Amino acid sequence: MSRPDPAFWSGKRVLLTGHTGFKGSWAAIWLCAMGTKVTGLSLDPDQTPALFEQAGVGGLIDSRIADLRDPGAVEAALKGAEFDLVLHMAAQPIVRASIEDPIATFSSNILGTAHLLQTLRKQPALKAVLVITSDKVYANAETGRAFTETDALGGKDPYSASKAAAEIVTQSFARSFFDKAQVPVATARGGNVIGGGDYSRDRIVADIVRAGQAQGVTVLRHPEATRPWQHVLDCVAGYLVYLERLATNPATPRAMNFGPRPGGPEVTVGELATSAVKALGAKPWRHEPDPNSLEAQSLGIDASQAKRLLDFESQLDAPVAVEWTMDWYRLQADGGDALTLCRDQISRYEGL
Repeated sequence: MSRPDPAFWSGKRVLLTGHTGFKGSWAAIWLCAMGTKVTGLSLDPDQTPALFEQAGVGGLIDSRIADLRDPGAVEAALKGAEFDLVLHMAAQPIVRASIEDPIATFSSNILGTAHLLQTLRKQPALKAVLVITSDKVYANAETGRAFTETDALGGKDPYSASKAAAEIVTQSFARSFFDKAQVPVATARGGNVIGGGDYSRDRIVADIVRAGQAQGVTVLRHPEATRPWQHVLDCVAGYLVYLERLATNPATPRAMNFGPRPGGPEVTVGELATSAVKALGAKPWRHEPDPNSLEAQSLGIDASQAKRLLDFESQLDAPVAVEWTMDWYRLQADGGDALTLCRDQISRYEGL
């Protein structure tokens, strides 16, 4: 089974956008542990608390704060820097936030991607670029079938539509510019990620942790909905393995799903929440329907291509992912150092 290869990553110059976010912080910590020279490009953290600050990620890497929606700011932030690889994770990632402010979401996720790719055209040593989108890029007719990479793109809410559009923007830049320079540019579509250090709004685990700390009750809008749950380390590991392969084998496909193991059981929002509140010792959740919600009831992605072509698949099924996640929060609440907790789980994951 493939894992990120420290021998490959050691000494590589990597641009990581979104490094102040939840997944970006985990990616930065893991890359630094492998000896990678990481430059981060992102807005300031939008969470309180933020894993980026808890774990001192800014002290591990070259952290540069800039707004990807501003092409001049991107150009200035990256001026004079050279990169071997790029992992583009910066985004507005919340569905309900996209409904509240669709223009900001389109600007961040579509124009932000275009501004970055335009700036990267000037990188002389670039070997590969991976743009992270979402499992929600597919046109979802609620059939219950897991989506494959060849399925049609779509999106009935602004977040999903913005990520589908980012796929098209990325493909257009690849075919118009980067293919000619023999630089593979691809997209990765990850499932619903959980893990320690996520304090985002409207995230199931973060909501449960906040409710538990306040002795409150978690409210679920769609407990019957199914999602492709995966631990943050499974997701980040897939991205890194994919980026390695893009850099070393130009024949690698330019889009890849990452999610639970193919053939695994579906887990509803309610089932995952029940496991999480039990692990945390919190109060049982409560259902409050949202009749105006545009969120899909059924969502699954087929990650068999990653298994077949990259020899990669997720190692932590949903119950174990919940266990690792809640262990992180419990230990951190008891005074554990966030960076040490992340490094310990990374080492444990590498040893599976």
